[in-house]
Amino acid sequence: MENNTSDLCDGGECESCPTDPTLLIEFKHAIHALGGKWKLEILFTLIIGGVRFGALRRALVPITQHVLTAQLRELERDGLVARKVLAEKPLQVEYGLTDSAWSLTPAFRELLAWSKTYR
Repeated sequence: MENNTSDLCDGGECESCPTDPTLLIEFKHAIHALGGKWKLEILFTLIIGGVRFGALRRALVPITQHVLTAQLRELERDGLVARKVLAEKPLQVEYGLTDSAWSLTPAFRELLAWSKTYR
């Protein structure tokens, strides 16, 4: 398998060179927003549309309520998940992806393709 890094850098000094400190900062920001226990699984599950907390928790067994709550708060803080309070009794909350998170769909497709190829 050929390791092709030419898409990032041609070997010289350039804006997209991996040694560029600005690029590393942006990469770290992305890893911080997406890294963390269950975050990618939560985002992937929300691709189907708005999901209530209980349904999300059941879809992600064995996630705990505490961890799911913490991760959803972080994802909401980072602008990837939107929390919508439904005007119903009893009070219900639904979570969905923001436009920013929807833009990750191609990356999820690539991860799935990679997983199928390299399991």
